[in-house]
Amino acid sequence: MEKKNEKIPDPKEIERELGEFLAKKFGGDVKIVSPLEFPQKQAREPAGGPEPKPRNINFDLKPEQLISYLDQYIVRQDSAKEILATKVCTHFNRIKHQANHDDDFLVGGIKNNILLIGPTGVGKTYIIKLISKKLGVPFVKGDATKFSETGYVGGDVEDLVRDLVREADGDIELAENGIIYIDEIDKIASSRNLVGSDISRTGVQRALLKPMEETDVELKTPHDPISMMQEIEKFRKTGKRDSRTINTRNILFIMSGAFGELGSIIGNRLSKQQIGFGARIVKYKEQDDILKHVHSEDLIRFGFETEFVGRLPVIAVLHHLSQEDLYEILINPNNPVILGKRLDFASYGVDIKFQDAVLRKIAEDAYKENTGARGLVSAVEKTLIKFEKTLPSRKVDCFPVSETMLEDVQKSLDVFFRPENKERLDREFENLVREEKAKIVDYLNLNKKVFSEKYSMAFTHAHIDMIASLYSTNIMEIDKAVRKIKHYLDEVKNIELLFYKNHDINIVLEDDAVGCIITELTRPNISLSDIYRRLEADFELGLKLVRDKTGKNRFFITKTALSNPESYIETLIRDEMQDPMKEVEA
Repeated sequence: MEKKNEKIPDPKEIERELGEFLAKKFGGDVKIVSPLEFPQKQAREPAGGPEPKPRNINFDLKPEQLISYLDQYIVRQDSAKEILATKVCTHFNRIKHQANHDDDFLVGGIKNNILLIGPTGVGKTYIIKLISKKLGVPFVKGDATKFSETGYVGGDVEDLVRDLVREADGDIELAENGIIYIDEIDKIASSRNLVGSDISRTGVQRALLKPMEETDVELKTPHDPISMMQEIEKFRKTGKRDSRTINTRNILFIMSGAFGELGSIIGNRLSKQQIGFGARIVKYKEQDDILKHVHSEDLIRFGFETEFVGRLPVIAVLHHLSQEDLYEILINPNNPVILGKRLDFASYGVDIKFQDAVLRKIAEDAYKENTGARGLVSAVEKTLIKFEKTLPSRKVDCFPVSETMLEDVQKSLDVFFRPENKERLDREFENLVREEKAKIVDYLNLNKKVFSEKYSMAFTHAHIDMIASLYSTNIMEIDKAVRKIKHYLDEVKNIELLFYKNHDINIVLEDDAVGCIITELTRPNISLSDIYRRLEADFELGLKLVRDKTGKNRFFITKTALSNPESYIETLIRDEMQDPMKEVEA
């Protein structure tokens, strides 16, 4: 039946059909009450309010820079980080290159969509979130199992593309450069023991083919009555139909899954290749060793369509995490497990620090659960749940988590109830703060070059000490601590410039004085203006006197000078005003 000569439906007919649909869906509870009219001549109203503000996307990253960034958060997984960082950077830099060179667009070019293979809890989702955050692109995560369960193939897949527009605050151009991440993709592989086609799973694979390559997706969903009503309302006001689409050519698709049975398929292939005289049967101690030999044919045997595998040209394998790896995650200053638990206790006004032996015990318990990094969360919860229940009801402001405390929880809780133990607990807590600070100093020294290039600041011993002190006394990621210290350093420079501008006196605050000022700025109710006014009150008149008498206009102020400005000025006057007299006598 041809649709070429079909009439555009009358608004009254649309109203009647929508009314019938809503009546069937919601009974008599929902009705259309506003009459529809043809648009009159009037000023056109904006469709969606103010224009969205464009966001900047960092397309200038090099693979080594992105790897260095990921190293701050992700333990091990060197091969996967290398592949992901390289292909993601190439993908987005190529977009930038093509935008500047229209003639370089290749018809039929293959996108570097990525397949991640690895067991649960090794950081597949975390690593993709970190990359999207670093690049500043919109990121959407979907679950492949949802597609196979909903029953209508294609709709949910396109909804992921629409979700990118929502993540980009309506900026379609930004959304067209986003990342779509689909987890548990192995669950839509067709059953290998099934005769015939597994429609529910292969159908989802086929629905993904066009978006993974290039297609235009309508932003209005025909199966959504709300979208239909919005479209009618806009037509009533403007007399025009709004047909907005998002193109998927530059959207990067990243799939991931555990692929539990893939190892046996790869093993069978490798064994068959070595049949014959002198053949050697390869034995693999761990699943990690065999998965790195994965080929496209293995994925097809696993249950994927050939066309689907062809649209995932890049494969990265993530490895199981050892007990030592889990410990490394816990001592990483950016790890969300310990930072999250510190926030839990901080919400009750309790600051906690962990003894190194406790972190090793948590890693050991988590490893036994065999769920990767996810096991760390449950291990921490089991360790601290009784303390988290009881301490908020007591007058406790610090909690040094030690092996001794965990040996007999009830006995340890009784310790907090006795006032005579507070001094000892405070001392233990301060020891853990010092231990943590020493580890942060080591970490910063190890990554000095990365941080120095990233923030364009000199990482002197004094600066590293400031960052470590700030991190150890607050709950924040190491990057935030670095940014804060850099901000404070810039503010201190402004103090020096302002003093020179107002009083024609060049003061140079030494590192120990800067550290003292930054410590004050981290305290509540202390502002930069307060610091500056105090400097004026303490040093202005004395330094002007020395300048007028000697002509000297550059003064170095130390931490000692800040704490005892009168003594500093007296010494300065005595030394600086006697020296010229000695020169005259000579």
